[in-house]
Amino acid sequence: MHSGSRLMEPDFPSSGTFLSSIKESCRIVTMAANIKVEDAAIRRLLESPSFRSSFHRVSGSHGLAFPLKFPSLLSELNFLSVLSLLNFASGYRVPLHQQTGRGAWDNIRAFTFSLYLSSATGQGDLLSAKGMKTMSEQQVAQHMGVKIHVERPHETIPGVTVGELGGPLYELVKLISSTLTETGQILDASGYSELGGFVLESLKEGAKADPSTSLGIVLERLVRAIPAFRDMAVVNGKPVYCFKKALFLIHAVKIRFGSSPPFPIPSTAQAPVFADNVLPSILVHFGILDLTGATSHELDKLFPGAESKDKINTLLALSPEASVASQDTKKTPPKDGPVLTTEQAYVLRAAAVYACERIVEYAKGDGQISEEQPWLKDITLPELDIWLWAVAKDRPDYRKLERFVLRGTVFF
Repeated sequence: MHSGSRLMEPDFPSSGTFLSSIKESCRIVTMAANIKVEDAAIRRLLESPSFRSSFHRVSGSHGLAFPLKFPSLLSELNFLSVLSLLNFASGYRVPLHQQTGRGAWDNIRAFTFSLYLSSATGQGDLLSAKGMKTMSEQQVAQHMGVKIHVERPHETIPGVTVGELGGPLYELVKLISSTLTETGQILDASGYSELGGFVLESLKEGAKADPSTSLGIVLERLVRAIPAFRDMAVVNGKPVYCFKKALFLIHAVKIRFGSSPPFPIPSTAQAPVFADNVLPSILVHFGILDLTGATSHELDKLFPGAESKDKINTLLALSPEASVASQDTKKTPPKDGPVLTTEQAYVLRAAAVYACERIVEYAKGDGQISEEQPWLKDITLPELDIWLWAVAKDRPDYRKLERFVLRGTVFF
């Protein structure tokens, strides 16, 4: 089983159970893998100086404010929808940093900006279904500003090198191109002129139902229609459902339009976290996910020394350096963490979903947390998600923590 290899895809959850299936399947897989999430570890995190001093400041750092003027609500909704569809590439963080000086999310954002801006200058709408379905690898590489040729020595002429398509960023460009073309074809064949129109219709469908079920209805429509949202697998004969990008899309719409909604938007307060590679890795480093007994997938060997109490306590203390990472730190290219199999990645991502449920439940519980922190009872899963994701970039010592790597996936 190598990085990015495909696992069997399970059936969809039965209609109406998409949200509960994420939580339940992730709990079952975490237990089966013998990954421990202890109350004492949760309490240590929630009472730590790091969490308490940064939660309010950092949990709003969602990276969804755009310096663009949109001609219409639908145009902005479509931009946000395509950005969420393409919110992957985490396994290419290091080669992206080497070529562009930016990580995965910043590159995907810049790429989507570039598609939008070139469409606005009359070169045909690349963010429409028709524009997406004809998106070539060359176009993707050009808008990303990356080189997709690698040099190799000529077979017979010494001293001569030949450029050919290849390397990790060519692999990423192919994933982006195929995701756009496949989604564009599906939308066009179904009579939608852009992804945003389909998302808008899904939001309206969700609003017809009881508010407690509307998030699940919108999620189900997105996942059933678009293969790049079908973030699910069979691990050890059991289905695992994560649906990270579809959940992220709905929450992004909530963040962007929720203060005075121009169309119906479901509450995302109960949405499971958007499990990528950052959340589980950081939860291991912060001592929440205990992998020491998780021998079945060799997960116990992935982050050697992460279970050290001294290491965890140092991370959970106030930052030894200035609390905001200096520009110099940001210029140091990151190092790849452990390279995982698809199966290992699903187990760790499932464990992150389960652990975050446990953290929020614990925070809401009676008498668990000291009285002077009443705000803890109100934290939501998406706020916890954004804090974990953003705090990982917030301190120089956190930026150096290894995140696991999975290449060849379009799900995170």
